[in-house]
Amino acid sequence: MLTISILTVSDKGARGQRYDESGQTIRDIFSDLGSDIAGYEIVPDEIDIIRQKLAEWADNKETDVIITTGGTGLGERDVTPEATIAVLDRVVPGLAEAMRAGSLSKTPMAMLSRATAGVRGKCLIINLPGSPKAVRECLEVVLPAIPHAVDIIKGVVTEHS
Repeated sequence: MLTISILTVSDKGARGQRYDESGQTIRDIFSDLGSDIAGYEIVPDEIDIIRQKLAEWADNKETDVIITTGGTGLGERDVTPEATIAVLDRVVPGLAEAMRAGSLSKTPMAMLSRATAGVRGKCLIINLPGSPKAVRECLEVVLPAIPHAVDIIKGVVTEHS
């Protein structure tokens, strides 16, 4: 069973001006899979705040996977990928590439996503876009690989056939 933390990046959400549908979508998907939700927070689009929260959750060793939603586009305040990259030990480009490729068949706007993914310590961090539809589409692509990725990160799987 995976332990998940969800970080929603949204200025309006952090001010209480918008309901967090994307974070709830992530919660619903992982809860349906039997995952535990270890953390949930909404933060503004501020690189230092995002970076601090990602590092805190990854370093506390209670979370297998941190899923972020929001802040991955081309807007001036979209800084989630930069904050994520700043805390990663290793980038896992295939996850972000797969999400963009999978979503591209549904919308040409997928190529505008700057989402990234990687590892900090023993924690996998994955950026998702900020819409519930895009969250579902991206998770549909990467969900099959997440448990195996976590097993590799934690040293449960050390050899491949």
